[in-house]
Amino acid sequence: MTDYNGKLGKAWYLIYAKPNQEAVAQQQLEQQGYATYLPMIMNAKRRSGRRRYVEEPFFPRYLFIRLDQTNDNWAPIRSTIGVSTIVRFGMQPVSVSDDVIEFIKQRENPEGLHEVQDELSQGDNVRVLDGPMMGLEGVFVAKTSEQRVMLLLDLMGKSTRVQIDVDAIEVVG
Repeated sequence: MTDYNGKLGKAWYLIYAKPNQEAVAQQQLEQQGYATYLPMIMNAKRRSGRRRYVEEPFFPRYLFIRLDQTNDNWAPIRSTIGVSTIVRFGMQPVSVSDDVIEFIKQRENPEGLHEVQDELSQGDNVRVLDGPMMGLEGVFVAKTSEQRVMLLLDLMGKSTRVQIDVDAIEVVG
């Protein structure tokens, strides 16, 4: 049988995992001898008022598995811990082009992670979460160092540039 790439043999397919169980599904599938790929990203998250970097799946609830439609045993996959189902269009499993997988892999750093997307862009509206200016809203101007940012705040009717700790602000919609 031919895959999405028009070739016989192994192809990448998409697994839909149970919530927050992508890594568990990957581990269980690999213990059964299947080749898998779970792209990861290091994301900035705010917890307890502080910015923390968290490693998480690049595509939440999805991972890739390399299978041959004729020679591999697909039966155990759906009952694997952490796996919800194999993604299908109708009755046909969805194959993913090798080019797509290669494109994703080429953008990883040496640790196998995709780079953090900086959540602040020039002109973003922000709110100060901590310190003497807590509650004030302003505009993000620039990052001045790894831990400091410059904001434009309206203080007493005048626009004033201030530098503040990056962990002390959040983007507002």
